[in-house]
Amino acid sequence: MCGVVGGALSRSAPRGASCPRTGAPPPRLVPSPRSVPPVPLVRQERIGLRKLSYCVAVSIDGFIGGPDGDAVFFNRFVHGDFLDHLTGETPEILPTAARRHFGVDEAPNRRFDTIIQGRRSYDLALEAGITRPYAHLRELVASRSLTGSPDPRVEIVSGDLVARVAELKREDGLGIYLCGGANLAGQLRDEVDELVLKTYPVVLGSGMPMFDSGFQVDDFALDSLRAFDNGVVVRTYRRER
Repeated sequence: MCGVVGGALSRSAPRGASCPRTGAPPPRLVPSPRSVPPVPLVRQERIGLRKLSYCVAVSIDGFIGGPDGDAVFFNRFVHGDFLDHLTGETPEILPTAARRHFGVDEAPNRRFDTIIQGRRSYDLALEAGITRPYAHLRELVASRSLTGSPDPRVEIVSGDLVARVAELKREDGLGIYLCGGANLAGQLRDEVDELVLKTYPVVLGSGMPMFDSGFQVDDFALDSLRAFDNGVVVRTYRRER
């Protein structure tokens, strides 16, 4: 994000003009200390303060898919300024095939370099003959039923998932993208540091919830909100611990 910080040049005199009262040359402009931008959050994440971010598409009434988990009906909203947002600000949350389709296959990872997904989400890729759906990221799949990885570059987490996430958070790198689904999010509910909710302008009435877990009140604070021309609203919340 770009912007002008620390004031603006006056429009009353041309650049480089002498002072009309004293004839002295103009002072040399020195950047104000206030113009120095703060250290970006990504720098903090790179020294071990990694966050687990649940970044998910959701209906107005809080469902991430139909009763069978299918969410293909959300895809019709991926266009216009919302698509520009996805490809420009967080291209790494798109599957590798989608990155190629939208022409951002070579885009650098901006916020995340690791993804955790559940068995059902991973199976969708396997059914299409894809063993690394997010080949541009370090991939982990949480599953107690998979006996081995279909791809040596994909890590299967069959043991203590919470402990594995704690290890990942202590490593250097960018953030950790929790892809879902609901069961995995329910298991990691207490470990989620950030919610990125892409709310689509549809009501489902029933379906797959964001978290498949018991009743529990967790407080989050709104960090940002952005609305797009197609009715999609992206809200980012941080956990209040």
